[in-house]
Amino acid sequence: MGTINVTIRMDEDLKLQADELFADLGLSFTAAVTAFTKQAVREQKIPFMLSRDVPNKEFLEFLRKHSEKID
Repeated sequence: MGTINVTIRMDEDLKLQADELFADLGLSFTAAVTAFTKQAVREQKIPFMLSRDVPNKEFLEFLRKHSEKID
């Protein structure tokens, strides 16, 4: 099976923080997103718990604003 390009939008500071974290773990951003996606598909769920406290209120607001855009 081939590969495709996927474009996402995110806060620039969040992306820089993620790049730093993933680099420390020996991963590229692409490898980390791929790992997340594979685990979600394997488990048939988001591979972490969502609650009112974690993630923070800003993330929950983001999900509310953008949920209609997510297939």
